[in-house]
Formats: sequence, structure tokens, C-alpha cells
Amino acid sequence: MLFATPDLGDRELEVLGHIGELSEKLRIRLHDPQRWYGSLRRAQFARAVQGSNSIEGYEAAIDDAAAIELGEAPLDVDEETRLAVKGYCDAMTYVLQLSSEPNFHYGEQLIKSLHFIMTSYDLKNRPGLWRAGAIYVRDEATGGVVYEGADIDDVPALIHEFVLQLNHENPGPQIVLAGMAHLNLVMVHPFRDGNGRMARCLQTLVMARNGVLSPVFCSIEEYLGRNTQAYYDVLAKVGRGSWDPTGDAMPWVRFILAAHLRQARTLQRRIKESERLWDDLEEVVVHNRLPERTLNALYDAAMAFRVRNGTYRAILADTEEEITDQVASRDLKHLTELGLLLPHGTARGRFYTAAPQLAEIRRAIVEGRDPRDNSDPFADAA
Repeated sequence: MLFATPDLGDRELEVLGHIGELSEKLRIRLHDPQRWYGSLRRAQFARAVQGSNSIEGYEAAIDDAAAIELGEAPLDVDEETRLAVKGYCDAMTYVLQLSSEPNFHYGEQLIKSLHFIMTSYDLKNRPGLWRAGAIYVRDEATGGVVYEGADIDDVPALIHEFVLQLNHENPGPQIVLAGMAHLNLVMVHPFRDGNGRMARCLQTLVMARNGVLSPVFCSIEEYLGRNTQAYYDVLAKVGRGSWDPTGDAMPWVRFILAAHLRQARTLQRRIKESERLWDDLEEVVVHNRLPERTLNALYDAAMAFRVRNGTYRAILADTEEEITDQVASRDLKHLTELGLLLPHGTARGRFYTAAPQLAEIRRAIVEGRDPRDNSDPFADAA
């Protein structure tokens, strides 16, 4: 037996309707990718990876997460964090592939494979294997046990039931189905480590299979990373200390719906701002008679990423204008001479940030934002 999906009331259906409207608008905006699409997508991927790993204590700046995904060395993270972030990048990349697989089905081995991809950097995590005994989630501040996973003898049968449910043609809202998959996996806690990351990654996969938006744009992992305590609190409320699937999952469903609504609003704003930023940067490029490829470096710097020779070249490797190390160095030097970038460090540690002239373009866009709606759609719900 697993946690059952609660019956949705008028308020839940109303919020689902708002999310659906926003998702359709986003789908239309993203269906015919503009030139800024690749940069926005890359930043969204990095935010999802950063958010999910930060919950587990693996802290990396967004630009370092983006660099790792591109196969470049990060600037500020230790080796364990780099490996954890890379593992999650690889798992999410696999999810991107699976999202459009025509003969796809969920299975126990898929769950184990995703876990192996995510945690194989440390064999003590038993990557790709169920845990060998009981497992306890502890409060890091007090050391006290706050949750005990399902009995180890029950794990194989529970995961079997879990994947059968995922493969079942369920007409319910995909957001709710994905959220329940997240809840059930994290509550069973089948692995020695990485259960939270696995549950969040799997939720993104279930959403992506719905086909409304790509995994990068339907993920709420960034939101969860920014609201970690609220995330822990609702899991604790529903989990009630130990595996008991008779509990009420409605608080969790409402939390997930609010997360999707807020994340969709954030993404809608980012798309609008990315379009405007790219247009403003194109004027800079034309005015200074720069190669169009430099837009990628200027966009990243304006978004507060640290631009490096390697990341600049890696971005362009996915376009028709792949460049050499020497050309990249010349471009970045020229942008510095024009007062658009500021250089930092030397040799392999050298990177560039936005100079005041470039930062001002981004600042003007941010200051023109509409007020953010952070209201809780269930604030007055029973």
C-alpha cells in the first residue's frame, strides 16, 4: 500500500486551472525557440540542479552548476560537491532523453539506474541498490530522528507497486500524479542516500512525460531549493515520523500545486526579461561591431554568471560557430577593452564578470518588473 492521491476540491481544481493556463502560455512562447532560448534553458537547468543539490547540503553557484553541466571545471566547489552536482546533471540529462522516448515504461531497474547515475561517485551510497537495512532521517541541528523509512523487507514490493502505478493510464492531473510519485518514493526511502534527489528528479520525469513543457521548464526543483524549510515541514506533517501510507496527503498536494504556480509565474517573468535583455544586448553588439557569437558571453555576464574561456567555447560548441581557445580569448579581451566585461584572476583561474555598463542594462530590466505574486493560493483553505 502506498499513499493515496486525495480527492481534489474546488480550490485545488481552481489552482490547477491557473497552472494550466500559465503552462499553455509558456508552451506557446517556447514552442518556436528564439535566439535567447538556449541561454535561458541552460540557466534553468543549472537552477534546477543547484536547487535540488542545495537541499542535501551540496552548495554550488548557478554558474558553477552550469559549468559542470557543460563539462567544464567549476571555480568554487569542492570535489565531493562537484561529483554530486555532476551526478545530478547526468541524471537530469538522462531524464531529458527519456521524456520523448516512444516505447518508455517505468520499472524498478530504471529507478535503480537513475540512482546509480546520481550517486555512483561514492560507493558507500550503494549506488543502484536498495538499502541494506533500516534508515532514519535525522534533524541536523538536534541529531534526533524525525522519520523512519519503510521496513527493508517491504521495499521491493512497495517499489514494484510504485512502478505499476506509474505505468497505469491515470486520467488525473499530471502535476498531482508527479507530486504523489515524489511523495511515495521519498517516504519509502528505498536507498541509503540520495532519496530526496531521486524523488525530485523522478517528479520532473513524470511531469515531462506529460509533454506540456520540457523537463527543464516544468521542474520545481529550484523552488524547493529556495523553500527548503517549508518543503521539510510539509513532508514531516504528512510523514508523521515513520512510514504510514494511511496518512492524509492533501497538505503535500497543496504544497506542490502552490510550488508549480509560483515557479510558472517566475518562468513567465524570466522569458519576458530574457527576450528584452537579448534585444538590448543585440544593440550593444551592433553598435560596437562585435561578432554575433559574443551575445552568449554578454548574456551570461549580464545574468551574473562568471564567464570563462572554456564555458564560452562550450556554449558555442552547440551552435554553428564553434571557436578555438585563441578566438575565445580574443573575444573576451575585446569585450574587456570595450568596458563590457571585467577580468578577474589569471591563467586557468581567469574569468570575467559584467562591467558597470553591462550590469546597468540588466538592472534597468529588473527594476521594471511587475510586483511578484507570492500569495498562498490555499492560505484560507480548510
